[in-house]
Amino acid sequence: MKSFVYQIVTKKLENLRICTLIVLCALAVCLVMERTAVEPADAQGGALSGMTIAVDPGHGGYDGGARARDSGRWEKELTLEIALTVEQALEARGARVVLTRREDVCLSDGDTATKARKRADLQRRLDIADEAGADVFLSIHLNEYRDRAESGPQVFYQKGGDAGRLLAGVLQQALIDGLDPQKQRRAMAGDYYVLRGKLPSALVECGFLSNAREEKLLMDAAYQNRIAQAVADGMENYANCRQRLEK
Repeated sequence: MKSFVYQIVTKKLENLRICTLIVLCALAVCLVMERTAVEPADAQGGALSGMTIAVDPGHGGYDGGARARDSGRWEKELTLEIALTVEQALEARGARVVLTRREDVCLSDGDTATKARKRADLQRRLDIADEAGADVFLSIHLNEYRDRAESGPQVFYQKGGDAGRLLAGVLQQALIDGLDPQKQRRAMAGDYYVLRGKLPSALVECGFLSNAREEKLLMDAAYQNRIAQAVADGMENYANCRQRLEK
């Protein structure tokens, strides 16, 4: 009888030990999976942590911007698609992103026959960035030219703005590295009202709607994501350059 009871107790203890081991193994697996899921996101998300970036989808509303030669799509539509993708790429690296518009609208009222409404629209974009306490202002655009052979992304900065020049140069190289365009352009100075704010700013022409091959690429979601990742890479490089200069 004692032997029989002893066998039962021993068996129950063995089962309890096995169950305990199973629970402990399950907890260990959960911890490993949680660490695997969290650590890469934290590592990636921290690169632009603490930075606020204003992203401006060019044009909108009555102002369609350039029009694609083959598809007929307006620049204002594609700049919004690209800007929303850029927002995701920047936020994934820890940045706080402020968009000047999230829909097809003009940011001012008034007569479209005069330049006053357009000027007010551009000023409102700058004001949004200032009100948000942005560190950088990026205006997303698409290019157009009478010669359909012209292609490639190009970044502009306000003439006389050293901070914008550094930003544009770094973004230009990132776009070349990320998109491998047939024509590799260089960042250039210009006089653009939307770049006249107080912030380091750049106007990013993502490609030419007048180029048949590039038009198709610019409408492709995968290519838009490549643009967004290149812009995010450029912002990381810019942040690193600023840190070195400030030391």
